Amino acid sequence: MKAPLLVWAMAVAFLLLVASLLIGSFTKPEFPAYAIGPHADSTYTLDASRGDAWRWWGDLGFRRNHVITAPGAGAIDLGLMAFDSVRELPTDGYIATSFAADTGKWYDYSMWSHLLTSRHHVYAIRTRSGELVALEILAYYCREVGAACYTVRSKTTRPRPATSGVR
Repeated sequence: MKAPLLVWAMAVAFLLLVASLLIGSFTKPEFPAYAIGPHADSTYTLDASRGDAWRWWGDLGFRRNHVITAPGAGAIDLGLMAFDSVRELPTDGYIATSFAADTGKWYDYSMWSHLLTSRHHVYAIRTRSGELVALEILAYYCREVGAACYTVRSKTTRPRPATSGVR
């Protein structure tokens, strides 16, 4: 007696799921050598592994895989670009965020490895005091903590003139 096509399809799907779980269990994230705190190369590493509390760094809050701005601050996703090329930031268009609507999906998730990796987008942040900051999330893992250990880089920039389209 032949098994229906649906049974075969379900069996193949199950085997693929098992294979992805096995591959993920053997995949280890790259742990940057950074320790928690500031670094000489203008990056900063912070532990946001507690799921029950926000870890604040300036006007940004980190909790597991979520990133939000403080009340009165806002963010713009500038997309994929070379961080060092950012010289000026927009003066308007900043969106306040909250846990319900964080900065968006800053990461890519691999179904095979079950790891989060940065999309390397640059974000423009307007702080509560009006300062403009460029930010890039470099990594989500570190040796001291494992997951939810952000390494970021940032720099204060000047506002972009309203008539200029140059960054």
